[in-house]
Amino acid sequence: MFAAQRRALILDEIRRTGAVRVADLVTRFGVSDMTIRRDLDALTHHGTVQKVHGGAVATGTASSFEPGFDVKSGLEESTKATLADAAAQLVEPGTVVALSAGTTTYAVASRLLNIPRLTVVTNSLRIADLLWAAESDGTETVPSLLLTGGAPTRSAALVGALADQTIRTLHVDLLILGVHGVSEQAGLTTPNLAEAQTNRALIASARRTVVVADHTKWGVVGLSSFASLTEVDCFITDDALPAVARSALADAVGELVVVPATG
Repeated sequence: MFAAQRRALILDEIRRTGAVRVADLVTRFGVSDMTIRRDLDALTHHGTVQKVHGGAVATGTASSFEPGFDVKSGLEESTKATLADAAAQLVEPGTVVALSAGTTTYAVASRLLNIPRLTVVTNSLRIADLLWAAESDGTETVPSLLLTGGAPTRSAALVGALADQTIRTLHVDLLILGVHGVSEQAGLTTPNLAEAQTNRALIASARRTVVVADHTKWGVVGLSSFASLTEVDCFITDDALPAVARSALADAVGELVVVPATG
């Protein structure tokens, strides 16, 4: 297959799903990792896609579009792991921790399994599966789990009236929140209106809100805003975030934590 043909197929996949992973493209086309990266470089040069660590995403994507959990989980994997390490250090034994749905918060959840006497409140089906699997494997310190209920979204989040009603009755010590996009003007955003409402309920239930978001989330604006930057007590990101964005965050949030980008 000629490079132009392969790049056309890659572009079609990105337009269809919103994002691709290098590893998946290597398997699909039977070429080297370097070849796929050159293809993505070429597409980026023409302005049709945006490269991120581990793959590429569509440019100019509609504000209501959201890739599925499996697609997003392969993007910025090593950086998400570093953010998750930093967030997990904020979790104290014996507390009640809420985790929103998302691939970065999923990484955080995997680091909470050995913290004793935790209770985890989540609207994430994937996080619930992770905790149930750990309990089945006999992990002694696996947190107690409260799953909110609700209707699932593409990102495996449970949202809607049932989720919101459950969350409103709760009082949690710490909320660790993932986001679809962040901007100085729009604040924290998501493509899903129902998920925005559920996220608002999570923030209202928490004594302290911590956001985990890698640098690729900056400047992305989803359909619905659910919180301003001033509502964030701690924002954890990586040092690939531009200086201008860091300054805006530092001025708005309670505390800005910047960890080294990896990969």
